[in-house]
Amino acid sequence: MLHNDVNSELLIYLIDKELGPGARLPALTELSEELGVSVGKLREQLEVARQLGFVSVRPRLGTRREPYSFYPAVRTSLMFGLATGEANFAQFSQLRQTIEANMWHQSVTELLDEDKHLLHKLLSQAKEKLHGSPVHIPNGEHRDLHLTIFCRLNNPFVQALLQAYWDAYEATELTRFADYQYWLDVWNYHERIVEAICQGDFEGGRQILIEHFQLLPTVTLPT
Repeated sequence: MLHNDVNSELLIYLIDKELGPGARLPALTELSEELGVSVGKLREQLEVARQLGFVSVRPRLGTRREPYSFYPAVRTSLMFGLATGEANFAQFSQLRQTIEANMWHQSVTELLDEDKHLLHKLLSQAKEKLHGSPVHIPNGEHRDLHLTIFCRLNNPFVQALLQAYWDAYEATELTRFADYQYWLDVWNYHERIVEAICQGDFEGGRQILIEHFQLLPTVTLPT
């Protein structure tokens, strides 16, 4: 069975008991007696499970099982790799581009009218920021637009990877020194992408998406 590869009595307990999201776990002393594992060891395993997002620990609410998400694990690993220099943003960016390009059709065909309305709203907000006085860079709208396009993908691994990408994008401040024209070009592409989606020209939108990926490497950061 799969759980034989899970090296944690606490996680195996969650699996075997089939505790669903929201279920409350017994106290550690009770679990220790039931599982034959010391409270100290269970406390260590609980902290790992909390860091991975499998459980939450809150005053008065106790320890509860959380819905599964790949995001905490991939984000922590990604940020560690970037911080140590054993991995770089360009590598993860390549993965993100591959995911978006290859899962494009599966995603955009599932978008609802409310999603398309949100895409137009994000475009409007971005334009207001770029043409305002003073100018503001629409970083939040940038992230939200891309994540909205892929929001209907029923795949927790893909969702986590895309969310983690935008965390890394912001953390690396890759476009911090990009000039104003760069952002105008980016949002021109975004407008064309959204227009293609709303017109049902899905392959056209995909080609624009792929073309717009080429903008990022043209940004040179000062050394």
